[in-house]
Amino acid sequence: MSFDALLWLSFGGPEGPADVRPFLENVTRGRGVPPERLDEVEQHYQHFGGVSPINRLNREAIAAVEAELAGQGVKLPVYFGNRNWHPMAEDTLGKMLADGVQRALVFPTSAYGGYSACRQYDEDIERARAAVGPQAPELVKLRQFFDHPLFIDSFADATRQALASLPDGARLVFTAHSVPVSADKAAGPPSEGGGRYSKQVAEASRLVAEAVGVAEYDVVWQSRSGPPQIPWLDPDIVDHIEALHEQGVTAVAVCPIGFVSDHLEVIWDLDNEAAEKAGELGMAFARVATPNSDPRFAQLVVELVREHTEGVTPRKLSDFTAAGCTVNGAPCAPLCCEPVKRPAR
Repeated sequence: MSFDALLWLSFGGPEGPADVRPFLENVTRGRGVPPERLDEVEQHYQHFGGVSPINRLNREAIAAVEAELAGQGVKLPVYFGNRNWHPMAEDTLGKMLADGVQRALVFPTSAYGGYSACRQYDEDIERARAAVGPQAPELVKLRQFFDHPLFIDSFADATRQALASLPDGARLVFTAHSVPVSADKAAGPPSEGGGRYSKQVAEASRLVAEAVGVAEYDVVWQSRSGPPQIPWLDPDIVDHIEALHEQGVTAVAVCPIGFVSDHLEVIWDLDNEAAEKAGELGMAFARVATPNSDPRFAQLVVELVREHTEGVTPRKLSDFTAAGCTVNGAPCAPLCCEPVKRPAR
């Protein structure tokens, strides 16, 4: 099938102090997040001058993908659009239409299934096309890639480096963004019985640990943001570090397996809060690098593109269903990753 462009679709982030509050309000619209929680998270961003690294990292990754496409002789312009901050997906799609794009592939910057990790990107696509109108380009979203060999190899090499910097016996801990338990139960089509997100995170962690040769490890969560009365996936990474200390663990390597780049959640929750907690407890700490700047990440994106443009055979390391490929924002399966209604505050 012929495609005219690739849309790089991401979460977005503020690029100055004045952007922070409106950005956070965009992120949490309709979610019932208390204002005091927004105040707290706003301070996290202001700690870094009101700038999230995510837009810069996306632009760097896009440049690497453009170079990889050119190196492989693939002529495909790459456009950048976000869900929550400029450049907004709706504006980018309007530019694509003006440039004559009729059909484009979409790379969402999440490796996993679930509502926040996958279905919400379908909603972004649907909303952007509605904003542009009936002449909007057809958009085909690329599949989930949590078990792609290049994704796993990148994390495995970075994990080896982190472990090598620590004393023998360091505990390997994988972490991903927490979600409400109800959302995880709704992740995937109902026929799967739920839990697609947490199961995929667990599988990616297993694949990396296996590649590194680590038999015992932990999978924990970070960055919960909802009301305290709603159960979320746990344990939290900081709480887990305290528990490891009580068990006599003296060193910990933390692998942010749920993230493709150093989002603010990574540099705040891990490089600040988790690292500080480990330091308070006298534990050696190392954080595993995310794949964003690894050349294999650009190669991965181009390989996913070539699955559609050239019929390249998909590569994956697990028996999980290859999911997430959608057209114009339609779910990839009936009732797949349906959003869970949030209780009123």
